[in-house]
Amino acid sequence: MLALGTQAKADEGMWTLYNLPEAVYQQMRAEGFELSQAQLYGAPDALSNYVVNFGGYCSGVVVSPNGLVFTNHHCGFSAINAHSTVEHDYMIDGFYAKSYAEELPNENLFVSFMKNQADITGKVADLLNGQTYSRKEELLDSLENAMTDSVKTIDKTLHVTIKPFYEGNKYYAMTYQDFPDVRLVFTIPKSMGKFGGETDNWMWPRQTCDYSVFRIYADPKTNGPAEYSKDNVPYRPERWAPVSLQGYEPGSFAMTIGYPGSTSRYLSSYGIQQRRDIGNAIRIQSRKIKLGIMKKHMAMSEKTRIQYEDAYVGAANYYKNSIGMNHCIDSIGLISEKAAFEQKIQQWLASGASKDPYVNVDFKALKQTYADVAAPKHALGYAQESFFGVSELFNRGLQLLTSRGLEVKGGDDEQKQYVEFADNSDAWNLALDKELTAAMLKNYAEQVPEKYWPAFFKTTVQAKFGGDFTKYTEWLYKKSALLKKGKKFFLKDMKKTAEDPALVAMDDIIKVYNQIISEYEPAEIAIQEQEKKLCEAKVQMEMDLPHYSDANFTMRLSYGQVGGYLMGGHDSGYYTDAASIVSKMDRAAEVEEYAAQPIMRQLMTASDYGRYQDKKTGKMQLCFLTNNDITGGNSGSPIFNGKGQLIGLAFDGNWDSLASDINFDRKLARCIGVDVRYMLYLMDKWGHADRLLQEINPQ
Repeated sequence: MLALGTQAKADEGMWTLYNLPEAVYQQMRAEGFELSQAQLYGAPDALSNYVVNFGGYCSGVVVSPNGLVFTNHHCGFSAINAHSTVEHDYMIDGFYAKSYAEELPNENLFVSFMKNQADITGKVADLLNGQTYSRKEELLDSLENAMTDSVKTIDKTLHVTIKPFYEGNKYYAMTYQDFPDVRLVFTIPKSMGKFGGETDNWMWPRQTCDYSVFRIYADPKTNGPAEYSKDNVPYRPERWAPVSLQGYEPGSFAMTIGYPGSTSRYLSSYGIQQRRDIGNAIRIQSRKIKLGIMKKHMAMSEKTRIQYEDAYVGAANYYKNSIGMNHCIDSIGLISEKAAFEQKIQQWLASGASKDPYVNVDFKALKQTYADVAAPKHALGYAQESFFGVSELFNRGLQLLTSRGLEVKGGDDEQKQYVEFADNSDAWNLALDKELTAAMLKNYAEQVPEKYWPAFFKTTVQAKFGGDFTKYTEWLYKKSALLKKGKKFFLKDMKKTAEDPALVAMDDIIKVYNQIISEYEPAEIAIQEQEKKLCEAKVQMEMDLPHYSDANFTMRLSYGQVGGYLMGGHDSGYYTDAASIVSKMDRAAEVEEYAAQPIMRQLMTASDYGRYQDKKTGKMQLCFLTNNDITGGNSGSPIFNGKGQLIGLAFDGNWDSLASDINFDRKLARCIGVDVRYMLYLMDKWGHADRLLQEINPQ
């Protein structure tokens, strides 16, 4: 166990690799990193070459000469769920493809390798100078397309993405190569891949074996990206991550490389307050209702559970995240702490230390603009939670009104042309859909001023149903044709179609949404300009220190050490072991999410764990703590030791890390990783996946 006197101190920072500051690299060396800077980025064997953007929402790492990828179980959740049926439920039972032929393709799943990154601020600054917000977006899209066209002359499989860094004070261009044929190879049962469920989410200690295994497939002639084909073959990377069985100890160097999604650490005190009181508060209040309805219906039917499990997990994750973030903001007094730092910046500006107009923050204007945007932002938050992505009925309404993703059929004769919805009746539940629609409409009416109500709230719900949203919803689902199987909507009849009550409702929703946006955007643009100046002022005031940009789902490195922290005045410990999961399994009668198949209990009570047992502690170690700086999107990020060997995957943070999107707590924030030895142990003893273990060849 980690001694209380040797608690690790976090090294804050999500660093881009191509321009890693020398001071940061030297600190990494001092803490135990043994490789050259080129072996991080640039060299053929650079660690960055192994790491992938997994699906556009997670991270992963290549671990074999035949393109195997490790990522988290919860990152593979959608794919695993999509292959599951009541008869063959891979979520419950797990899955192992015993041959290449059995590996399962996944629609719309890809992995992406970053091939290059470059600072193009000079080119972009001149282009965007003096332009409106919308015009800036158009110009950036044009530049991105032009740069993509240019790299495609070298390699047609490449594309370029441009993103702002340092609140828009810099712009970097990333060159990517996407592989769209990614197949499911191995997953353990959800009982272990998501052990502890929402009960343990964002908590320590943890015992979940949060991983799944996929494989990249490539064109058989070029070894390059190719759309799915039965003729594709496993991808052959030039290098892959070496997998270590040697473990770690307190103080061991630990590094993550992955794709952290979004942070706002330069955000002003006014922005943090609004995040707490509007953004997070709305998410907490709305999702509590949604989750309750989904959970009720999922408990009634296995089919419904499979249909909504992915959506439920996603909603629940950020529901709990928002609760924890607000708790952390208040417990550490983050708003007042940030306000005090802003006073320092004001004093620095007043001293005339900088003559740069780009750092001259108008704090009075910033405060007022946040006040101006509060009402429309509140309405916008509830509109997003209440109307979009909530029910199949409203999803179809939006799709029909905006013509998104609907193919026009019927040939060239305009009189015969029509659109129709694909039969996706197996993907949703009517009773649940109705209840969600009614509940979220009612909640919106209760939480949002009438000024921002869609017109049908008054003209139909109040006028015809006395304000009863349940009765209105029952009528709506009976009268609307949008959910009828095989219904054709002819273009020549669209005026009549528009009278469908679901389309009337969605049209009113779109109109009020646009009204909200028209109020929100000018103030939000003004806020962004001041926040941009605030970021640059901080960087210039602290010119002697290296500064990293906020996360934006581009590749980043974070480093630190293995180690625990003081949790409630006691040593948290730096790892969990097999005995600890068995202890929780024994409580399955009181905590449903601690239940697992009998075989798993047997495996966790083995007398000998073989080569997967830690040589120093003599225990089967499951999960471990590091002080790496991570956030959402880092899920599935490889955790490397000082030699560049894989020792685990990052999958979560502790409760005290939940404000990390806006403030990194050096003392308390921790990254939770799953030990690669635990992953391999279950792959071996539960899955009997000998062919995969031989392919990975852990040492």
